[in-house]
This record gives sequence, structure tokens and C-alpha cells, in this order.
Amino acid sequence: MTDSPVSEAGPAAVSSPSVLAPAKARMRELAAAYAQALPGLDTHSLMEGLDGVTLTFMAMGDRDGAYDPEHRVILINSRVRPERQRFTLAHEIGHALLLGDDDLLSDLHDNFEGDRLEEVIETLCNVAAAAILMPEELTAELLARFGPSGRALAELSRRADVSATSALYTLAERTEAPVIYAVCAVARIDAGPGERSDEPPAGKALTVRASSPAPGVKYSLRPGTVIPDDHPVAVALDTRIPIAQDSYIPFRSGRKMPAYVDVFPERNRAMVSFALPVRPGPADAVREQEEV
Repeated sequence: MTDSPVSEAGPAAVSSPSVLAPAKARMRELAAAYAQALPGLDTHSLMEGLDGVTLTFMAMGDRDGAYDPEHRVILINSRVRPERQRFTLAHEIGHALLLGDDDLLSDLHDNFEGDRLEEVIETLCNVAAAAILMPEELTAELLARFGPSGRALAELSRRADVSATSALYTLAERTEAPVIYAVCAVARIDAGPGERSDEPPAGKALTVRASSPAPGVKYSLRPGTVIPDDHPVAVALDTRIPIAQDSYIPFRSGRKMPAYVDVFPERNRAMVSFALPVRPGPADAVREQEEV
């Protein structure tokens, strides 16, 4: 049985990228082909591509789901939120697709073992889940319409019926511009380093819940990073009005990096994109010198 505490985090940082990259590409192919043959992407339709496999919802404690290939059953935790159940179902379908591809499975066993192998398999099943629920055509459409923005992130989460965290990592992976996406919400702030543990918590503050950079961007925002009260993210969430303006990235260290901030408030959270300034390449630098 494949036991899956499905993570909504981004792809795991694993070694051997020369092996992992083609494995991810193969999983995307398998997942895309699977999704295209389905009559829809609702829970019932998602199962139609797996002949003879049944779906069971039950309390599973800390586990999100599991796929039992011997008894041909997918188990989903009945006590987690619906969008997480849906992502977990797509993840478990990924396990079934992987087990059905002998060549890919053999390559993985040849290059990884133990905990590393399990880590890679979970990463690939998350890749499959994203490809099933958030096809590239959808993300391309949203990026073309809204650009790499907080609105694009919110629309992907809504239209794919997945959590904002799942949408965030997928959108970041498919964004070419130098952007950092984040989901922010008010959270309790516990006592920090040096404070007595028996003292009451410091209160609540708007913080980063999840964050992911586009490929090639070496910066990221750590979960728990506090957003200042006068920052556009805080203002947009307070007023419930989308904001897009030049501002900065509020790193946890206190450093402020200039960025174009696009915020789309939605209920009690803010979908955010921080667009970094694009540095001119060699050809652009020569062109600028010629224009002076």
C-alpha cells in the first residue's frame, strides 16, 4: 500500500536532477493523457480512468490518503477539507499511474533507494496531481489574461478547485517572469526567541502562509514572515480592494527588496505576487549605451 501524507508543499529538493527532470516530464505526460480521457474533473469522473479501483472515504488520522494496488482501492481521509481531498485523490491516481509504468519505475529504483526513493515518488505524484487538476492550458490562459499576479493565483485556485497552496506552487513553476508568489493570512504569533515560554503569545499578525518563487528566482519568503501594517498586502486585505503598485518584499530579516506588488484579497487571505525588477542582459546594456 502506498501511504501518502500528501504534502501541498512544492516539489521536494532531491538530488540527481538529470534523473528527476525527465521523470517529472514523464509523469506530466502520463497525467495529462489520463486527464484528457476523462469526462470531467469532478471526484466521480477522476476515478473513471482506473478500471476496477474503488474509492473509500474514512477517518485516517494524520494521513491524507493511500493507494492499495493489491486490493485496488484508494482511501481518502474524510476529515480534511474538500479541496485537499481532491488533490489527495489526484495524488493517489499518480501512484497508480507510476506503478503502471514499468520503465519509469525501474529508472527510479536504479537511481534512488530508501527514504530518498520515497521522497522522489511523493514528489512525482504531486507533479501528477498538479498536471491532472491544473493543466498547462489553464495556467497559460490565466497568465495570458491576468499576468503573473495575485488575481491569476486566486483564479487558478477557484477554477481548478484546489487549495491556494497547491495553486501557488503550480503557478510558480509555470511562470517565466521573475516573480515570488505568496498566500498571506492573519495568524497567531507565538513567543519568539529569548521570550519566556510561559508568557502569553504576542498576538495575531498578517503573515506569509506559503510562498514559492518562479524558476530562476533565488529568493523566497519564509512561512511566518510578518507583513507590516502599512504594506500594500495588509492594506488590500483590510480594505478588500485589489492593489497593484511599486513597493517591496518584506523579508523576515528586515531587508526590503524593491518589487511590483500585486495583491488580490479573497475572504480572509491575500493572494500576492512580488515581481522583481528585470535586470538588463548584455544586449540590453549595449542598446542602453547606444541610446544615451
